[in-house]
Amino acid sequence: MKSTMTKRIIPCLDVREGRTTKGVKFENNVDIGDPVEMARHYYETGADELVFYDITASHEKRGIMIDVVRRVAETIFIPFSVGGGIASVADMRDVLLAGAEKVSVNSAAIRSPEIIAKGADAFGSQCIVVGMDVKKVEKSETIPSGYEMVIHGGRTFTGMDALFWAKEVHRLGAGEICLNSIDADGTRDGYELALTAMISGAVSIPVIASGGGGTPLHLEKVLTEGRADAALIASMVHYGDYTLPGIKDHLHAAGIPVRRRW
Repeated sequence: MKSTMTKRIIPCLDVREGRTTKGVKFENNVDIGDPVEMARHYYETGADELVFYDITASHEKRGIMIDVVRRVAETIFIPFSVGGGIASVADMRDVLLAGAEKVSVNSAAIRSPEIIAKGADAFGSQCIVVGMDVKKVEKSETIPSGYEMVIHGGRTFTGMDALFWAKEVHRLGAGEICLNSIDADGTRDGYELALTAMISGAVSIPVIASGGGGTPLHLEKVLTEGRADAALIASMVHYGDYTLPGIKDHLHAAGIPVRRRW
C-alpha cells in the first residue's frame, strides 16, 4: 500500500541547446528562458523538487549536458532529477556526481531494461526514476490497456503496453515512475486521469503525473482522482499564470497535504 505522505509539486525544465523550452504534444517548442535562473526561482518559491530533461539527447544519440546539470545543481537545495540521453550506469554516475539526487531513464530502459536493475543495485532504488511517455491508442491484443509506450521524445511507437511496462519497471527496482501523457502534454487542459489512476493503482512505488497541468484544479484532481503521488508542472508556471505558493494554497484548502513555507 502507498502511504498518504505529503504530495509533491515539481516544476519541469525541458532543456534544448542549454535553454529551457516548451512545446505542445512534443512539437513546436519555443525558448522560454535560462534553466539555471528558472531553477533558482522555483526553488526560492517553494518547489518540492525539480526535474530537468535534456529533451533531444536520446534522439540525437548524444550524452546529457553535464555542465548545465552541474550549474542547476549548484543553484538549488531540493531534490533534483535529470533525464535525457542516460544510456548506462556510467551516465547515471556522471549525473549524480554533477549534483543530481535522481536520474530518469526512458528510451534506454525500454531498449535495455537491465539498466533499471543495474542502476538500482549501484545507487539505490530511490535514485532511479523511469520516465514513461504514453499515448492513447486502440485497444488490441498487444496493447490491452489502450495505452502504448512511445520513446525518442514521442517519435517512436514501441508496441509495448504501458500497464505492462509500469509493472515491469517496478519489478526491476525503479523507485519512482514519471508518467507523461503525450496527448495531454503542453495542452493545459488537465492531466490524463484514467491513465494516471490505472498506473498508480498497479504499482506501490510513487507515480508522478505529467502532461496537461493548466490550473490548480487540475492538480487537485490528479492528486485525488488520479491517485498520483506528485504532479509535474511546466507551462502554467513558466508563463506566469500561476505561482507555486498559489497552487499550494489551493491544494491545502482542498485538504491535500502539501509542504508550505508561508
